[in-house]
Amino acid sequence: MSITVSKEEVIGFEKLKAISQIAPIKERIRGEKEDFEKWDDYIEWKAYIESLKDLEWKMKDIEDAQDVRIT
Repeated sequence: MSITVSKEEVIGFEKLKAISQIAPIKERIRGEKEDFEKWDDYIEWKAYIESLKDLEWKMKDIEDAQDVRIT
């Protein structure tokens, strides 16, 4: 059985995957006021910020992708 998948479909799938990860992180960052007196809360908040940055870069890479290969 052979299945043909277009570059646009692969890009769309990767974007949806990244968006599904970005949305809850943005909500967590925006939704709770962290008590920065508590070290653990601060570290967790910082990890969410870093995850968000990484995923936003991934989204940009996906949108700018020129050479898409399926391995």
